[in-house]
Amino acid sequence: MPVGTAGAMKGITHQDLVSLGAQILLSNTYHLHLQPGEQVVKAGGGLHKFIGWQKPMLTDSGGFQVYSLRRTNAIDDDGVVFHSHLSGEKLFMGPDESIAIQHALGADMIMCFDECPPSTAPREHILRAVDRTLVWAARCKKRNDEQRAKTGWAPLLFGIVQGGLHRDLREKCAQELIAIGFDGYAIGGLAVGESEPDMLSVVETVAPILPVDQPRYLMGVGEIGQLKACVARGIDMFDCVLPMRIARHGRILLSDGSEIRITGAAFRDAHTLIDPESPSPMSRTHTKSYLHHLLRAKERLGEHIAQMQNLGLTLQTMQHLRAQMDDNAG
Repeated sequence: MPVGTAGAMKGITHQDLVSLGAQILLSNTYHLHLQPGEQVVKAGGGLHKFIGWQKPMLTDSGGFQVYSLRRTNAIDDDGVVFHSHLSGEKLFMGPDESIAIQHALGADMIMCFDECPPSTAPREHILRAVDRTLVWAARCKKRNDEQRAKTGWAPLLFGIVQGGLHRDLREKCAQELIAIGFDGYAIGGLAVGESEPDMLSVVETVAPILPVDQPRYLMGVGEIGQLKACVARGIDMFDCVLPMRIARHGRILLSDGSEIRITGAAFRDAHTLIDPESPSPMSRTHTKSYLHHLLRAKERLGEHIAQMQNLGLTLQTMQHLRAQMDDNAG
């Protein structure tokens, strides 16, 4: 899932996303709550109409900001007091508030509010986060059911498995979430500083526990090699800002599985196509030397070409994996 935090991608249009085969767009509850506000979005016809995206949408709960803004927030059993990164104003978000905001936004898939600690935090901190995540998950389920009954809008609600790198805590969290009962299950708290073998070990622990007939979502992972490894271990859904972020800094993924640092001096006179096999027509049209020039000159077109290349290849990876699985199933 491409990450359009505030309802848009940096330098890529919704039409571009559709042309690359994107199926779902992810947006962020915390950021949309701050600006423009969920009531503005609701009055504008809901998230799909407000941003002009006709395909499915998923909203993160704001739980990741519990991790990313942890130096300025305060957590207790009721929820989290944030300091707005826009104004410095205090705001409170807990499970009830997160679900209410997501329903007002009108996404098709919504997430439980959770506590996401660093995967390398002390065990006692992670255990406390797991217990809090489970209490909040039950509250999210209750509030979601109430909202469904009240409005008739029935988004799919995902529970989020936390537990750091501790196998027993991951198992405990997964099993208790399944007992509560959700429409899908996510694995959170990874890609936050741990090694790749540690990440894969957690996936190998959790994925077999989760129901086979409901989607399994690994949050925040988007490197192509990791996508392949985690699909092989039972994961269905991913999101990540990485392909776009590294593109803007000149790290370009190529169809042959390699990558290049296009801003390096070696590409100043590289008058060959960026990637003749690319899913992005721009990479089949423009040269490496031109992209080198654009990014060095800080031209927005350079960022656009680079992002289309990286996002296109990432989405194409998932398309190929789906096709291979369909062939094997046949």
